Amino acid sequence: MKFTLALIGSALAGMALAAPEEDRVTYLPEMGYFDKYAVYSGYVDIPATGRKSLHYMFLHSQNNPSTDPLIIWFNGGPGCSSMLGWAQEHGPYVVPDGGETFVENPYSWNREANMLYVESPAGVGYSYGETEADRTFDDNTSGQDNLNFILAWFEKFPEFKSHDLYISGESYGGIYVPYASWYIDQHNTQYAADDTVFKPNLKGFMVGNGVTDWTYDTTPAFVQLAYDEVLLEDSIMNKIQKLGCNYGSNHPFDGISTACKAALIDVMNATSGINTYNTYGICYGPEPFP
Repeated sequence: MKFTLALIGSALAGMALAAPEEDRVTYLPEMGYFDKYAVYSGYVDIPATGRKSLHYMFLHSQNNPSTDPLIIWFNGGPGCSSMLGWAQEHGPYVVPDGGETFVENPYSWNREANMLYVESPAGVGYSYGETEADRTFDDNTSGQDNLNFILAWFEKFPEFKSHDLYISGESYGGIYVPYASWYIDQHNTQYAADDTVFKPNLKGFMVGNGVTDWTYDTTPAFVQLAYDEVLLEDSIMNKIQKLGCNYGSNHPFDGISTACKAALIDVMNATSGINTYNTYGICYGPEPFP
């Protein structure tokens, strides 16, 4: 499926904006013209931490963009594009599981909120860093970059500075979201007495299916979930427990015995025909694990 951003110059009626017209998206294939709410796609430079530019997709609320809250969304990975959230999870149009075209999403989050999708850190999706150092990060540096992005983004869209702000995400967003929120809070605290410095109106954060500790999350959690939902034979789970397998790592095959690797492959084969993000849904792949 091709993903194309088509920018054309017609104006949308509605809320008076200081927003950059060069970032306005007025039409996308399979979605048509955005004439009921504004959509933007562009870049925010964050030179304070290197030569980096983060790509964003911003959608006005379909309800009341002048008063509805602003929600920032991060997908996980690390390295997963937030365009996944926009294109398949809670954007105004989504590609259904097994589908090949976009259809209107009746559950789009921008029906009630202004939605800002950020591809972070630099090197993810359309976001880029000019040097290898600009594309090298850890949880702290990505949190600092996200703070700098947010502050710079509000300069492009100053009409949203007074809005309630919520930070949200999923998966490795369990790290991105609280780190970004913490850095915002630290910024607001540091400049609390300085009326010349903008301070985002942070109200809270939301995390779904979040990674917070590899010891318990992702692979260990899924193995237990698969067993609890009767997707694994008792023999597989008994083997894992008898061996004392520890899959608590971002790379669950690293640092474990050959027998534990074999047991994890058994888990993958037993669940390969199932959508692991929706075990009651239809799975369209992949093939059994080799």
